[in-house]
Amino acid sequence: VQLQASGGGLVQPGGSLRLSCKASGINFSINTMRWYRQAPGKQRELVANITSRSTSNYADSVKGRFTISRDNVRRTVFLQMNSLQPEDTAVYYCNVDRQGIDYWGQGTQVTVSS
Repeated sequence: VQLQASGGGLVQPGGSLRLSCKASGINFSINTMRWYRQAPGKQRELVANITSRSTSNYADSVKGRFTISRDNVRRTVFLQMNSLQPEDTAVYYCNVDRQGIDYWGQGTQVTVSS
């Protein structure tokens, strides 16, 4: 299983970024995909997930600002992040749980700063 994340960068407060995570080695369409983030000195936290039926759930801190989506043909999960704030600064990881084993992408840095 490989998860390749991309799309991070430096953005000003109020700005937007779109993260992508391309998966290989799994039957992508049947798996729930997740985005986590980890800020310096903090525990990794779940940001959003999307089921095989495209039902999504969000952490309270990002509701109304972030949108998770998936493209099963491209085997890719996205995280559209709008109205970014400095507290969104973190390394963002995509994740899939396959048969009880967690697989992680390499992480992509998102920095929100003026």
